[in-house]
Amino acid sequence: MLFDITHITQYNYDEPVRESVMELWMQPRAAHGQNLLNFNLDIDPPAQVFSYVDSWGNTVRHFDVPHPHTRLNITTHSLVETDVRPPLPGALDLAEWERLASDTVQAEGWEFLRPHGFAASTPRLRAFCEANGVAELRRLDPLSALDRLSTVLYRGLEYEKGVTGADSPIDEALEGGRGVCQDFAHIMLTIARGWGIPARYVSGYLAASRDQGERSDPQATHAWVEVFLPSLRWVGFDPANDILACDRHIPVAIGRDYSDVPPSRGVFKGDAESQLSVGVSVRNAGADAGEPEFLRLGAPAIAAARRRASSAARLDQHHHQQQQQQQQQ
Repeated sequence: MLFDITHITQYNYDEPVRESVMELWMQPRAAHGQNLLNFNLDIDPPAQVFSYVDSWGNTVRHFDVPHPHTRLNITTHSLVETDVRPPLPGALDLAEWERLASDTVQAEGWEFLRPHGFAASTPRLRAFCEANGVAELRRLDPLSALDRLSTVLYRGLEYEKGVTGADSPIDEALEGGRGVCQDFAHIMLTIARGWGIPARYVSGYLAASRDQGERSDPQATHAWVEVFLPSLRWVGFDPANDILACDRHIPVAIGRDYSDVPPSRGVFKGDAESQLSVGVSVRNAGADAGEPEFLRLGAPAIAAARRRASSAARLDQHHHQQQQQQQQQ
């Protein structure tokens, strides 16, 4: 599928601030069965933007607006092509638990096995698990147990915007019985890691389908979970919608929890109060060739963008291999 994504972030200050320093995790990953065909970033007021690739393969951009300003607008446009995910088996054998407990998996996945930040167990979470029979799921194979866990969270918590914030601990969602995708992801991460399954937080976008009963906000960023199963490698679960990650899920960054990969993070100098507004549009660019954006892009431009994306992916892979070799020396 071909997606055209616009992500607008606006910071407004009630009086001039002297300087803003920002980091961004907004560029979709050229991995996970998807190709990044085009990415544009616009900063207003203008700023020189730098970038680096972190240890998890995320592209991080950072910039500094050194002069006084009362607003900061960050706009990104992405063109992403996703592939259909291969079907998963209905279940795995119970020996998968032993493979998960192997020294190799435990060593390679250690940073996604430990509690971190928002993804840490609490008495309230343990009470939720006891009330919903979560411990009994360990009698199933890991794939089936995770699938059932996703359903438990989907049925046990309502999806509602505005009741939790970006810095809310999981207890707020558990106490109120409602939250957003970020809360569902943090709870599932905590439980999966407690089972000895490496699990990581994924931030990105979802082309949500209300016709299929998905309840995520189509005009917001999205979050879900990827778990490592030795027989299948990384598998994505979206507990907020009780579905597997599919070709409508567009990963941007992976980390241990939200705090590792917020869309934007920064500081400013001054005593001003700030107000944040965010708008997201995820459009299926291949669904209607008559739409103006598609006509402006055109098939030749898409083909050229695909060639550039393939070349860039090879260069990134070569650079990453060089970094690994240097670290091993």
